[in-house]
Amino acid sequence: MTRQPRPAGTAGQQIARDVALFNPAEQVFQAMLDGWRNQQLSRNLAFTTIARREQVIQRFRSFTGEDPWSWTVGDVDEFFMELRAVRSASHSTLLAYQNALRLFLGYLTDPAYGWEQECMERFGTHPVQVCHEWNTAAHVQEASARPRKRPLTRDELQDLFDYADDRVDHALKQGRKGWISAFRIATAIKVAYAWGLRRNEVRMLELTDFGTNPHAPEFGGYGVLYVRHGKAMRGSPPKRRSVLTVPHTGWAVDCLRQWIEEVRPPGTGKEQASLWPTERSGRVSADSLTREFTLLRTGLGLADGIDFHSLRRSYVTHLIEDGYDALFVQQQVGHEHSSTTALYTGVSSDYRTRTLPAAMTKMAAEATGTDQRNTP
Repeated sequence: MTRQPRPAGTAGQQIARDVALFNPAEQVFQAMLDGWRNQQLSRNLAFTTIARREQVIQRFRSFTGEDPWSWTVGDVDEFFMELRAVRSASHSTLLAYQNALRLFLGYLTDPAYGWEQECMERFGTHPVQVCHEWNTAAHVQEASARPRKRPLTRDELQDLFDYADDRVDHALKQGRKGWISAFRIATAIKVAYAWGLRRNEVRMLELTDFGTNPHAPEFGGYGVLYVRHGKAMRGSPPKRRSVLTVPHTGWAVDCLRQWIEEVRPPGTGKEQASLWPTERSGRVSADSLTREFTLLRTGLGLADGIDFHSLRRSYVTHLIEDGYDALFVQQQVGHEHSSTTALYTGVSSDYRTRTLPAAMTKMAAEATGTDQRNTP
């Protein structure tokens, strides 16, 4: 008979049964983490996701002072009470931490991996699932972002762009080297808004990611943007999509041309095609984009709820307000479900005020069989 392959991360793969351990508790715990990491890698999860989850487990163990085979529901209650009441963790943080702990214990208690038997033989007890519906937070809606997260109004958006441009002019007049980085962030936020991009999608753009749209020749080689590093589904590679340049934000093409043709420093090595190379020829980091955006927001005195992602929210909102079809907007931003696009939309009161009379006029026209719009 051929031996059946064991799942990645089984106890037998991590610890030899006939080997005496110098520090059993510590070595078994580390072997559990190593096995769990292997299991997640076999699922093609991102390294960053795995690392964050391992940090949660390490933190929970440090808090309880106990090993996984001794954890109780009381430990869960105390840990998350402290996390929420003392450290004021957000709902999304609680969900992420509880999910990591639930998944880790689900792995340990799965008979296929053999950790229960391993622990019984070594410690006389075994891990149990201590995360249940009655002691963890419920994921009751698709969007768990704080209420302060919102799109920018059109006036706020214009002020943001003007302020970013003013910083470039000021740096140039002062003869400072920082004018290129100021120009880079000023262009990057316009690109993020003009094509409705996430922060990492902006950061990973390259010169070759733009192409022509035969139905919009006025934009030249910038009629369509091919996003190659979209937000991935769990365990999947980055999701790709194409974003058409729309007249609503076509003005950004001129800003982008100026950056590429007149300002952009030449990249070298593997980053030579990057749209946003730094002065040292590296690719601009996500933290750098966030930091520079925060400086702009703070300088303008905008609310803390405004972040880099607000540019994407603003893109969705303004397209809807300008009459673009909701399905078209959904496809532009790469949302799997229309409900997600709806959550991004925060139309203004002026838009709602205009929409109501238009809807009433349409209803009246349908009821009377006349077209009110053509009535003198």
